[in-house]
Amino acid sequence: MSRVLIIESSARQQDSVSRQLTQTFISQWKAAHPADQITVRDLAVNPVPHLDINLLGGWMKSAEQRNDSEQASLDRSNELTDELLAADVLVMAAPMYNFAIPSTLKAWLDHVLRAGVTFKYTETGPQGLLSGKRAYVLTARGGIYAGGPADHQEPYLRQVMGFIGINDVTFIHAEGMNLGGDFQEKGLNQANAKLSQVA
Repeated sequence: MSRVLIIESSARQQDSVSRQLTQTFISQWKAAHPADQITVRDLAVNPVPHLDINLLGGWMKSAEQRNDSEQASLDRSNELTDELLAADVLVMAAPMYNFAIPSTLKAWLDHVLRAGVTFKYTETGPQGLLSGKRAYVLTARGGIYAGGPADHQEPYLRQVMGFIGINDVTFIHAEGMNLGGDFQEKGLNQANAKLSQVA
């Protein structure tokens, strides 16, 4: 049995293309791996606070030095990090907002990229500690950006995943969603075709 962690980050509940992709992924994964455990964390329903002084204090201070706010922030970070550590497969659903990822997803990443936990510093540089995991990134984009200079999603997330040791990363883009007509249909068909090969 494998554990699958799905991170939803679309601000929209209805008519969200990235959420549609997630539901397709879940259906196909369950059909192929019925014994697997799937956990969904929805960052729109339960937002993660952005990095602040309380979280920094929780990380850097000893238990005796932390105040209640710092301890609460550390507990939240530990919960999120433990979910990631327990997962064999990570799925991030990320609509493109202003050429990049939603700020809610960035906040989640800030909680789980932790020195000594998901990566460590060595004499030869940083080393990721999550090798052996797979990741899938499901994106929805209003225009067509893959491989171009305006795509700040895929390069950033590849860098972040590699930094913590996850190098097996598959991106599935639904592009042209706001262009209408044939562009939207083609973008969805291409994304669904790639999803059909995942499980």
